[in-house]
Amino acid sequence: MTRAPAAGNETGARAAAAAPTPGWGADGLTVRFGSRTALENVSLRANAGAVTAVVGGDGAGKTTLLRALVGLVRPSAGAVRRPPMVALGYLSSPVGVYQDLTVDENLAFAAVAYGIRGSVFDERRKDLLRETGLEGAPTRLAGRLSGGMRQKLAFAMAMTHTPGLLVLDEPTTGVDPVSRLEFWRLLTAAAGAGAAVVLSTTYLDEAARADAVLVLDDGRVAAAGSPAEVLPDIPRPKPRRPHDPGAVAPVVETRAAVRRFGGLAAVDGVDLAVRPGEVVGLLGANGAGKTTLIRMLLGLLRPTAGDVLLFGAPPSRASRRRIGYVPQGLGLWEDLTVTQNLDFTSEAFNLPRPPLDEDLAAVRGDLVRDLPLGLRRRLAFAAALAHAPEVLVLDEPTSGVAPAARAGLWRTVHDAADGGAAVLVTTHFMEEADQCDRLAIMAEGHVVARGAPAELMAGHATFEEAFARLVTVVPEGVST
Repeated sequence: MTRAPAAGNETGARAAAAAPTPGWGADGLTVRFGSRTALENVSLRANAGAVTAVVGGDGAGKTTLLRALVGLVRPSAGAVRRPPMVALGYLSSPVGVYQDLTVDENLAFAAVAYGIRGSVFDERRKDLLRETGLEGAPTRLAGRLSGGMRQKLAFAMAMTHTPGLLVLDEPTTGVDPVSRLEFWRLLTAAAGAGAAVVLSTTYLDEAARADAVLVLDDGRVAAAGSPAEVLPDIPRPKPRRPHDPGAVAPVVETRAAVRRFGGLAAVDGVDLAVRPGEVVGLLGANGAGKTTLIRMLLGLLRPTAGDVLLFGAPPSRASRRRIGYVPQGLGLWEDLTVTQNLDFTSEAFNLPRPPLDEDLAAVRGDLVRDLPLGLRRRLAFAAALAHAPEVLVLDEPTSGVAPAARAGLWRTVHDAADGGAAVLVTTHFMEEADQCDRLAIMAEGHVVARGAPAELMAGHATFEEAFARLVTVVPEGVST
């Protein structure tokens, strides 16, 4: 959230927000940081009542563009058109909420910053809590909210003063599909009330919901126009070819697996099997139990009840050597170079260093912390695959990666499966569901649906719609 001077009274902010504009945005914007050009000759128009999506991978310039729009970055050339600060709302990445304050305290802080006080704030607070579904959590600490709820709180803070221009930097990255749908309902409502909304995203399904799309690549405009004009030209992963593993025994299996933390059953009676040569997608909302289940399979957590098996036996140090694992945090040493990271992995498995592809070879001497996210993820894949694992476990492997780079990562996954590896992958990208042979959808610690993507998609226009229905339907015999 952008800090703003007090408005003096709330009427000025509302009047500025409601005032008609020729369109906020940027004209020929160039931003340099020393010798590095982050943006070059970028133009963007943000019209009142419309949603504009800025699409691009890590390092494309999305955040720099949005920060320039709200006045946090000074242009080297070109011009920015924005309303007064009292009519500007900004949601940063990562989410700008105060973790040690309650929901109410976060909203009150935003209100003071924007000069919204008294009965006007009281009414606005009630409206925002109701609209975001947070009316039952006003006294909860922000740090104890789910990822989706924190995003909605940040949105409420940015909307406290009813801004005329609302700017959001990757507001739904890492958020489950149901929460993303709810968040888009809030965005479209804000646009419907007259705000100009600009957001950055790596999700093509979200960009398809926008009124206009701007695609950035290496700080330059690669394409601009309506979703119908722009999105068909963006490379996407090809759907997984149908694959039947046959009657071969699973190498990853859970049988009525349970894991409790005190009185909470994070995983509750889960049956799951992954066979050699197949890709199984594990989907679910934040807190559904996916990561806990993965940690049990890796032997990092013991089941409270039931069985967790790798290669037919409980996880052990020997069986873990047969697994390749890419965690959400990638598991790389950021203060080591690309080569040094792979040397570490090679020494751990007593193997020669794996070959580098052309792009990684070009940065072999660079520190990992200086690499863009797409290259870091490719390095994590290279490290995980260095010992030709029989099982590949991937936890949100493509989050935050540009669509074209995601296509490359999925080719790597499919190649591993085609080579005989059993692959278990979690993802929040519903458009990636068809990259899997089978899906298992979790909610509240249970597997509530399973099957091929086409089976679960039946009767729904999008995977998001199918997912939203499935996670609210509890199969017979499953208690919540």
